[in-house]
Amino acid sequence: MIEATSLTKRYGATLAVNNLSFSVAAGKVTGFLGPNGAGKSTTMRMILGLDNPTSGQALIGGKRYHDLKEPLRTVGALLDAKWVHPNRSARAHLSWMAKSNRIPASRVDEVLDIVGLTSVAGKRAGGFSLGMSQRLGIGAALLGDPEVLLFDEPVNGLDPEGILWIRKFMHRLADEGRTVFVSSHLLSEMALTASQLVVIGKGQLISQSSTEDFVSRAAENSVKVRSPQLAELREVLVKASASVTDDDNGIRVSGMDSDKIGEIAAANRLVLHELSPQTGSLEQAFMQITGDSVEYHTGLDAEAQHVLDPAAH
Repeated sequence: MIEATSLTKRYGATLAVNNLSFSVAAGKVTGFLGPNGAGKSTTMRMILGLDNPTSGQALIGGKRYHDLKEPLRTVGALLDAKWVHPNRSARAHLSWMAKSNRIPASRVDEVLDIVGLTSVAGKRAGGFSLGMSQRLGIGAALLGDPEVLLFDEPVNGLDPEGILWIRKFMHRLADEGRTVFVSSHLLSEMALTASQLVVIGKGQLISQSSTEDFVSRAAENSVKVRSPQLAELREVLVKASASVTDDDNGIRVSGMDSDKIGEIAAANRLVLHELSPQTGSLEQAFMQITGDSVEYHTGLDAEAQHVLDPAAH
């Protein structure tokens, strides 16, 4: 388990992380989300001992990172895919990391095969594309076969096939009982990858819950309805205290589930051509819940803001 308790980090007058507490359990993929400047990267660096907290602490399995013996056997991390000497080959890069933590040399080739880099293992890492660098970084994180894994933007630079690969891979790691903590600005991908979420804004905890609960709590669910008798249906639904708006050759009903709508239509002998529950998305929920925590606002409307910068670091 990863456990942050009252974690605080100041850089001069800037409070990057403010009394932040959360936990990341084993056996699940936990997404780490927050608007630009929320403190995600700083928090991950403190968990890994790369930055010292001003106060509070971050523990991995009950220990600080600095207190772990041969830490790569306990924790694997990908924070910066380009953190590799450009003149080293992929194999040489992993080999020196393995030696530093007394990991068998045979593990290097195993990991290269896992991440699909066997064919370029002898090539200089400085010539790798961003996607290949991401795979090498993931390989480095897996080197010690650790129980805890932290990934910062792991799908950055990957093509659709690579994104699908890392999603399935993270699920497999979690199914093996490992702790998987992943930060990403691709909210649609997080909705498919993470079953749990830690959401922060301005360095403070906004929410820790399952992804399903986060979405259902923030985004209003509705039902799309089509009928050849829309006017009559609209009238009876409004009388039943539903909220009704026009929607693409039909109506959208809020405040009433599909079962109740169907019962009302049947009782009034009204024909239905479509009755489709519409669930809110993670993007909608994220924008609604974190709106007050965005550090830099522009004059753009909410939709354009989301397209340009949904949750970037």
